[in-house]
Amino acid sequence: MTNKKQSSSTLASLASSVLTDSGSSQIQKTLAGSVLSQASSSHQTGAEMEGVASAVMQSDKYSGKTKSLAASLLSQSNKKR
Repeated sequence: MTNKKQSSSTLASLASSVLTDSGSSQIQKTLAGSVLSQASSSHQTGAEMEGVASAVMQSDKYSGKTKSLAASLLSQSNKKR
């Protein structure tokens, strides 16, 4: 099934800035790379990345920026999984 959802231009811009910021954490960069890969394609979030994004959303230790990236990925995940 083709995924019709794509990352918004706002989130794609955020992801791009995360990837170019040397102060961004590895988890932010991982999430940002996945968000960007879905910005102009029909790719959907894979099972492994869903798990990572879900763990971020359930934890209190991550920033709002990190959670925004994670939420975007979860919104584009396979609902049948």
